Amino acid sequence: MHYERFLNYLTHERRFSKHTAVAYTLELERFKSFLEEEQTMLDQVDYRVLRFYISGHKESGKASTSVNRTISVLKSFFKYLLREGIVTQNPATALKSLRTPKKLPVTVEKDKLVALLDQETSQTQTFADRRDLLVMELLFGTGIRLSELIAIDDEDIDGYGRQIRILGKRNKERLVPIHDLLYDQIISYQVEKKSVFLQNMSTHLIVTNKGKPAYASMIYQIVKKYLTLVTSQSKRSPHVLRHSFATSLLDNGADLNAIKEILGHAGLVATQVYTHNSAERLKSIYKQAHPKA
Repeated sequence: MHYERFLNYLTHERRFSKHTAVAYTLELERFKSFLEEEQTMLDQVDYRVLRFYISGHKESGKASTSVNRTISVLKSFFKYLLREGIVTQNPATALKSLRTPKKLPVTVEKDKLVALLDQETSQTQTFADRRDLLVMELLFGTGIRLSELIAIDDEDIDGYGRQIRILGKRNKERLVPIHDLLYDQIISYQVEKKSVFLQNMSTHLIVTNKGKPAYASMIYQIVKKYLTLVTSQSKRSPHVLRHSFATSLLDNGADLNAIKEILGHAGLVATQVYTHNSAERLKSIYKQAHPKA
């Protein structure tokens, strides 16, 4: 009962995304099963119980990031229980996250992406080709998330302001600028979409070959198909294009706060990770170019 109420609270009050809600659900189901095995009620859980539970995760070989996600969920859950008066103290407060190695965002060189997209523009023939190219142009041209791309409606395109209304995490809206060439591509695509799917018209901007709203695995397949042409790295996801977009802006002198607003980050810390990418790129250039390096 308490678990379901907490998940409803996350979805309706905190406005967590479906993806996050599913992750929380799985974590809480595991914790619930653990308490049932230990024959322990929620109001009997103390720090020692939680420490034993987390230790089990570590011993099973789970990655530090996975363990930290579990800790984060437990902290949120017990904070909610305390607020609702279901428990009298929050035993998760003393839990400490594990140290994790910092990973730099995976990117693709902007010159390679630009050359690829320019080449594909001259070769597109079918509606599917134009749609796939537009998916790539939108992701690399705006830095939006996969979920945000799928949610774009035709009416979200603002031609006068050359911008797109994006519905981000927790239903927070923001306006993302687009360049003239991308706007022209969108309009051309919309005209063709209307002619192809006149009897099955979806308000979603990106649609399947049958005119239905696009879905996540479809976008993944499109991005992987294109990125395979320019990189051999294992990670070839839509988020790689988001990282590439942000790094390109930073390399070209864009203000970090402006990048933060475009990406829809809640705080500057998440955006600052791209400064490390730029620093590493400069070090690499220095080592290759300087005669004594």
